[in-house]
Amino acid sequence: PEECAVFHCRGCWTVLGDSLQLCGQEPPGLSVLICFKVTSDVTWEDSLLVGLEGALLGCAYYLLSCRSCGLAVGFILYSSASDLAYLRGLFCFFKESIMCYCLKNQSIIEASTVNFPAVTLKE
Repeated sequence: PEECAVFHCRGCWTVLGDSLQLCGQEPPGLSVLICFKVTSDVTWEDSLLVGLEGALLGCAYYLLSCRSCGLAVGFILYSSASDLAYLRGLFCFFKESIMCYCLKNQSIIEASTVNFPAVTLKE
């Protein structure tokens, strides 16, 4: 509870999730928060997108958006190479699209500057 934070959309401050749902460490090349669950204010289309560059090159994914303002806030990986396979089906928030409200000190900070305790998925 001391490390708890609420994740807000950078565009409109809608609550999208919280740190109690964090379930993995970000992979190299991706600046994301990986969660099991999100709020109902996170939506995604049925159509798949394909990564054309960077860490998601060749990966198929669903784009996550904020229901309130439409900002792209992350993705759900559908298919990937084996190095990202553990992310399939999980909610990955782009750190640059998220603000964190930290409960302990009641402050709002950029998600990219927050270091949450290590959490790993069991295989």
